[in-house]
Amino acid sequence: MPEYKLVYFAFRGLGEVPRQLFSLAGVKFENVRIEDADWDAGKRPETPFGQMPVLFVDGKPIPQSFAINRYIANQYGFAGKTPFEAALVDAFADQFKVDFNTEFKKYWYVKQGDEPGDVEEMKAKHGIPARDSFFPLVVKQLKKSGSGFIVGDAVTWVDVLVANATDYITVLEKDLLNDYPEILAHKEKIHSLPGLKEWLKIRE
Repeated sequence: MPEYKLVYFAFRGLGEVPRQLFSLAGVKFENVRIEDADWDAGKRPETPFGQMPVLFVDGKPIPQSFAINRYIANQYGFAGKTPFEAALVDAFADQFKVDFNTEFKKYWYVKQGDEPGDVEEMKAKHGIPARDSFFPLVVKQLKKSGSGFIVGDAVTWVDVLVANATDYITVLEKDLLNDYPEILAHKEKIHSLPGLKEWLKIRE
């Protein structure tokens, strides 16, 4: 088995889904957490793109969180059972990028105090539209699959991605997803899976 070292900041962020995927697969990995001061002091040159997370596989780096997610998923059976399923998993992940990594974060950064701005204005302009663009697509797909998983009849990395985002949203704004009970139920299902359930108890 390869030796894995996941390097990311000392918080969950973009490093959390890879951590969850390794835990779900029951695979050991070195979980390296970099403090901001260390990053500023010179860790940046160790990363291929000057960004984190980076997954080192036997010492060789893979940058970018979605590439890391796909690598782990392909290695351990979370990418979909067929090429069609794998493409559908990627499609939902890519749509997540559009709605959340591009639009929703404009609201969320302001709400968290990371950026200046009017919280309610940004919620109306970016948060609610992003929510109502993405989650209805997932609800429709969950009904179509009928398995409780987004694609097919087994967990894929997009389930982990969406459940992690759902968890993050409901912790910081518990009522924001009240109109999407199917999404909340999906999060509970994924976070109850063996391996992942145990990780959630001990993660920092």
